[in-house]
Amino acid sequence: MLTVRIVPCLDVRDGRVVKGVQFQGLRDAGDPVERALAYEAGGGDELVILDVSATTEGRGHAVETTRAVRRVLGIPLTVGGGVRRVEDAGRLLDAGADKVGVNTAAVDEPALLTAIATRYGAQCTILALDAARRLDGPGWEVVTRAGRHRTGMDAVDWAREATARGAGEILLTSWDRDGTRAGYDLSLIAAIRSTVAVPVIASGGAAHAGHLVEAVHAGADALLAASIFHDGETTPATLKTTLAAAGVKVRT
Repeated sequence: MLTVRIVPCLDVRDGRVVKGVQFQGLRDAGDPVERALAYEAGGGDELVILDVSATTEGRGHAVETTRAVRRVLGIPLTVGGGVRRVEDAGRLLDAGADKVGVNTAAVDEPALLTAIATRYGAQCTILALDAARRLDGPGWEVVTRAGRHRTGMDAVDWAREATARGAGEILLTSWDRDGTRAGYDLSLIAAIRSTVAVPVIASGGAAHAGHLVEAVHAGADALLAASIFHDGETTPATLKTTLAAAGVKVRT
């Protein structure tokens, strides 16, 4: 059995770490290089950087931030935001990313996932799937452009198609829970887990170790969190101790 990974996330805008609720009301949360160093030293297994305004503002990806973080970081790094072409993914990988996350552009042009996976491998190709509960019935729909656009696409169907097209991992964010500290959307995690064979990183809503344990039981292979680390409430190592006591296999 693979160990469960703890993944701190840096939402970045204009070279600074930010945090908000449902991708809105962003507040400054520090320097990305300093945060990356602290989270690796604190026991993080991997790090995710998401440029939260790259798509909505029509900018490119944060290559310079990626390069600066990579200089000090020894753990695997995933970077997403503003990736629209295979060449964008290549620049991020050249700058030091180990994996590239794609959300809006993959929805607009699903063949992009296949193109990235073909050139760089499925292990580098991450589907960043932002999902919100439907307003008109059961289930979840895909949202893009930092949550501003409801696509109407079924999130479970999209996860299935994306992995068939080459995505080697899914970064699954509940838009409804993001920044709310209400816990992960366990039903969403379970629905995606039952549909795909690739690893699933659960994101959105973590407030304490109990939420992480619940997400593992729902089917998550990795657990992403931001606010609880940014606000100094806990560390990845502390969470691992609690998870291990609950019977979850973690990296030590």
